[in-house]
Amino acid sequence: MATEFDSDSFDADVLQSDQPVLVDFWAPWCGPCRQLTPVIEELATENQAAKVGKLNVDDAQELAAKYGITGIPALLLFKGGEVVEQVTGVQPKAKLQELIDKHTV
Repeated sequence: MATEFDSDSFDADVLQSDQPVLVDFWAPWCGPCRQLTPVIEELATENQAAKVGKLNVDDAQELAAKYGITGIPALLLFKGGEVVEQVTGVQPKAKLQELIDKHTV
């Protein structure tokens, strides 16, 4: 199951993680975000070398602003506390897996 990140846990769960972390910036009212949810859940279940989770932008507006999120869904891949990949919009599972694989050892 995909991890639910929030403002309180973001530093520990994402920025300080020793694994790459794919974060789906989303909102419950966003149709494309809901369309992407099953893909995020599958990636979370299938990846042991990376964390995969979601961050509700309505509940974490300051984080969305910090990372320049202007459209959702937006997917950011963090490694070592830094954004190493960013894509916006609904993406095929294979493309997201490719991003994860590129940054896992």
